[in-house]
Amino acid sequence: MKMKQLLFGMSVALSAALFSCTTQSNKEEWPAGGINMEATGEPEVAEVTGAPKVPAPVGNRGPKKWIVNLVTTEEEGIIADTIPYTFWTFNHTVPGSFIRIRVGDEVTLNLKNEANSVLPHNIDLHAVTGPGGGAAATTSAPGKETSFTFKALNPGLYVYHCAAPPVPMHIGNGMYGLILVEPEGGLKKVDKEFYIMQGDFYTKKSAIKEGLMEFDNDKAVAEQPDYVLFNGKKGSMLGANMLEAKVGETIRMFVGNGGPNLTSSFHVIGEIFDNVYLEGGTTVSHNIQTTMIPAGGAAIVEFKVEVPGEYVLVDHSLSRAFNKGAIGKLKVTGDANPKVFKASSLTKE
Repeated sequence: MKMKQLLFGMSVALSAALFSCTTQSNKEEWPAGGINMEATGEPEVAEVTGAPKVPAPVGNRGPKKWIVNLVTTEEEGIIADTIPYTFWTFNHTVPGSFIRIRVGDEVTLNLKNEANSVLPHNIDLHAVTGPGGGAAATTSAPGKETSFTFKALNPGLYVYHCAAPPVPMHIGNGMYGLILVEPEGGLKKVDKEFYIMQGDFYTKKSAIKEGLMEFDNDKAVAEQPDYVLFNGKKGSMLGANMLEAKVGETIRMFVGNGGPNLTSSFHVIGEIFDNVYLEGGTTVSHNIQTTMIPAGGAAIVEFKVEVPGEYVLVDHSLSRAFNKGAIGKLKVTGDANPKVFKASSLTKE
């Protein structure tokens, strides 16, 4: 109890190009921003979704007013196999809910911290222009709710995370997510969209509950994670949880990296990214094999699936994939395409 009180006291005290493909690289496709765009109408509650799902595309609409509701929790979940871990979350999931708006929108974000939390929590959205990305305005003690309003000025794919001290501990426990700010005119249509977010986890046995794992600050400082995971759990996109698509479909993946420490080398084995929106911004590159995503950063990748099979998603720092959990699969069904790929046996009778 004294440790909880100490932590609480410390915390309080310290308290696109997406939309029209181009054959040119490094070309800014998105409008500059939304400072002069007036959001109209009464505020509506925005749809938010847990990974790997994303909300519906914005489409070709004008700026609107939105309410985004998030709740912060400290709760047990399974990190790998049958191993329980104390996650800290936005809306009960790791990563937190995907938020989807457009440039010029006016957003009121309401953040409620569950009453049974031990520490204060808040939110820093990298899409926000303003002090701390909203962190100071949303610092919420257990059982309290805070709110602030911001205007989305710059299109792009942005990370959000808890910025309450100690910040690495809050992020290391899973408090991060993505917010997409679409440009004027909306996204170019694709067949499937997925939300994927990588994070590194540092664990030790809990001193409070037998069998439970919790955050290890010493391992985090040394940047020596026990797990590197997609969507907060080993096997989150394997087996019955594999992503699914059909031959001929176009795929868009919104890929983030919560960190708190490691850079991701995102790769889909057997595919080439037709378009990569580097670091979630306006620079577009083509025919990319692996894209770097910094801690606290994001990227958007697009490709068309031409051949059926299971495509493996990895952090190409491969010990993280095959030994620490940063691995998933995209299952593609449909007719074979021997003009693109054909397996032949060289064994003779």
